[in-house]
Amino acid sequence: MIREKKFYRSFFSMVVVLILQNVVTISVNLADNIMLGAYSEPALAGVAAVNQIQFVYQQILLGIGEAVVILGSQYFGKGQKDPVKKISSIAMHFALFVAVGLFVAVCLWPGMLVSAFTPDPEIIGQGVSYLAVIRYTYLFFAVTQILLATLRSTGTVRIALGLSVWSLVVNCCINYTLIYGHFGAPRLGVTGAAIGTLVARVSELLLLLFYIVKKERHLHLRLTDYLHTDGTLRRDYFKVLWPVLMGSILWGLNNAAQNAILGHMSTSAIAANSVASTMFLLVKSMAVGASSTASVFIGKAVGEGDPGKVKQYAHTMQVLFLAVGVVSSGVLFLIRMPVLSLYKLEPETMQLADAFLLILCVIIIGMSYQMPTNLGIVRGGGDTRYVMVMDFVSIWCIVLPLSYIMAFVVKASPIVVIWCLNLDQIFKCVPAFLKCNFGHWAKKLTRETA
Repeated sequence: MIREKKFYRSFFSMVVVLILQNVVTISVNLADNIMLGAYSEPALAGVAAVNQIQFVYQQILLGIGEAVVILGSQYFGKGQKDPVKKISSIAMHFALFVAVGLFVAVCLWPGMLVSAFTPDPEIIGQGVSYLAVIRYTYLFFAVTQILLATLRSTGTVRIALGLSVWSLVVNCCINYTLIYGHFGAPRLGVTGAAIGTLVARVSELLLLLFYIVKKERHLHLRLTDYLHTDGTLRRDYFKVLWPVLMGSILWGLNNAAQNAILGHMSTSAIAANSVASTMFLLVKSMAVGASSTASVFIGKAVGEGDPGKVKQYAHTMQVLFLAVGVVSSGVLFLIRMPVLSLYKLEPETMQLADAFLLILCVIIIGMSYQMPTNLGIVRGGGDTRYVMVMDFVSIWCIVLPLSYIMAFVVKASPIVVIWCLNLDQIFKCVPAFLKCNFGHWAKKLTRETA
């Protein structure tokens, strides 16, 4: 264990900021769910279906951004800033390509995409109405996420929290006005919720650009940095990216497949899962913050070329991750009923949501250890392929086949299916521990001249 107070101050300072950022970001979805739940259950379920598409997209952007952090933090640890800019430019071009591709897809096949998550025509109609507006957020969101990932690779994280708070306030105000038709505004339902998200995305990007031009001091990013790239670094970046991106896509598709399984069981199951998963994501922010912080710390240590520091960081962080898991479980257990009471759900849906949350109180402990260990330490240290292989085997060879059989062959209850869908968060703790403590994962990805 590390004994220097400076490490803990730095670590928890970054963790707290990233946790708050994730909490505020998830609170935007929570606010949407609460407001739409009070508006109508089909509206809530329709937006939940569209959010599965959004989740896959966010996972892709997350993968693109994480590759920037993994490679960029090692260069920044070496004191080289120009390669970080070039890596950011490469990532930006790819992210914009993905954003345009998704926009075209949802324009051409909106109904088909939404119907993949529910067979209910009313829910599909609500989802298509929401998608008609939310698709315009894709481009703005892509630019924002890559810029924030670039800043995070240098340890700059506070601006992300500020933007998340701004987005929450803007989104909630517009939602309250347009979903219900307050203050003389039209009553737009799901369309009003989508407009609120669009305005929030545009305004947060404008604020971020202002911050980069006026306040950012590490990289001094400018538009001209994104007009060209570097062929050698492009190859290095995509070598890091593909395993990370495949892992993110697999995880995003896994989440979509889980909701598709539940959505085809009953309307109550998909609504209950939407409520429970949003609250779970809120508490999961602790693990996400720890994972992102570990990735930056480990990446910089590897870039500095100090194996002793890397090993010491890894041992200390694993203990901290377990503590995060216990705290997260307690928080989720305590807040579940007060938050559920804010929803206006049918009794059956409310009971299912409560049961799902009790299961997730157990799951979060395993997740809080294995996820930051695998993603923050192992992947952040340079071994990007290992996590991809482990997720593929655990999710696509075990979890989803088992869950499908339980849902449609055995016809087990949604509660049993939820257990099956989340079991990987427990059994992945074993390979995470073995890999982190006995495997080789610290790999220097930088070049001597760049």
